[in-house]
Amino acid sequence: MTTISYPNLDDCIQTTVLDNGLHIYCVPRERGTKTFAMLAVNFGSVDCRFTLDGTKYDVTPGIAHFLEHKMFEEEDGNALQKFTALGAQPNAFTSHTMTAYHVTCTDRFYDCLEILLRFVTTPYFTDQNVAKEKGIIGQEIGMLDDTPSWQAYVGVLEGLYAEHPVRISVAGSKQTIEPIDPQVLGVCHRAFYSPANLALIVCGRYDFDRVVEMAERMTPKKSARIAARDYGTEPKQAMLPYIERRMAVSRPMFILGCKDTVPEQPYARQLIGELAATCVCGKSAPLYERLYRDGLIDRTFDPDYFTFPDGACAMFSGESRDPQAVRAALEAEMRRIADGGLEDAVFTRMKKAAYGKYIRRTNDPAEVCRMQAEACFSGASCFDFAEVFHSVTKQDIVRRIRQWSADGMTSLAVIAPQREDNT
Repeated sequence: MTTISYPNLDDCIQTTVLDNGLHIYCVPRERGTKTFAMLAVNFGSVDCRFTLDGTKYDVTPGIAHFLEHKMFEEEDGNALQKFTALGAQPNAFTSHTMTAYHVTCTDRFYDCLEILLRFVTTPYFTDQNVAKEKGIIGQEIGMLDDTPSWQAYVGVLEGLYAEHPVRISVAGSKQTIEPIDPQVLGVCHRAFYSPANLALIVCGRYDFDRVVEMAERMTPKKSARIAARDYGTEPKQAMLPYIERRMAVSRPMFILGCKDTVPEQPYARQLIGELAATCVCGKSAPLYERLYRDGLIDRTFDPDYFTFPDGACAMFSGESRDPQAVRAALEAEMRRIADGGLEDAVFTRMKKAAYGKYIRRTNDPAEVCRMQAEACFSGASCFDFAEVFHSVTKQDIVRRIRQWSADGMTSLAVIAPQREDNT
């Protein structure tokens, strides 16, 4: 066991790597009443083109999310029901970059951990349970298709990216999930659910040696080879400057996306990108105050940033009576900062706010586990945010904003109200 201490945060991580390659991270929270465990897989919706054992695969979009649903099925029942019988709260999610299975409990933690380790590493697919799941996931996809905010999100990624699979909805579509069968699910599980491609993260009250012993006993003794991924060749500039869809909304919803370069250090870039976005138009930035005063944005406005394999982008989302005016103002502010620099007061204020946000996240065991999963697959630790924010400079922020302000780097997605003829 290695203990990594963070004295300034009064926190630490206990960690080890098993012989099969499984990474284990445990964060103690002795005063809490709940323990949270997550088994995360470095496999997300963008990983649909890969090579495994010399064979190239181009699997259907949405398969990572479909696999997440099916992993709860076991030969002797359903893992969700087993967790519920123990009084635990299980769940899972799939993002562009990873799949994560997690459980929260107040007691019987080791019983819950055993279930978690077993069902994620032991696939059980049949023609019958796969066919049944298509109807369930089809309903979920239908709900996403009817969600304006999600459609704006998918739309802006389609506008920014021409080739990268990040432009495809995480859940896929009703058409893309139709060909999924047990065989292709088995291929994806073999390609990415190898112990060396997993991270077990625990936050709460636990015995580290017992966690390690259980992981050694419940996971495969050896790691299979992890597939080599292919994200295609992406043009530098955005694919489309504008995308509009009409839905049943009372006022337009929008997301302005800004295409960024491929990050060399994804974890640090994520934090710097988030900070840069708030410096452009965070809630205490001068531009935000002006747009809010003019009635062009409201409290729904949110700056964000995210990284993914072979890419990154900033996003500014919200509701507005005039999304094009908001776009013009954002792009003008980015050009101003790119040409003239960033004010000291804005940089200092936004950096303190960003640091405080991450400090608050460390108070929640579930957030700690998610932060660690996102960080560890980038070769970092969830508590490295303190050092990143300490060392970031105004020049780092201006460099990011300058990239966003270059010609052809933005795309605006708008969800507009339906016309009177419902079109």
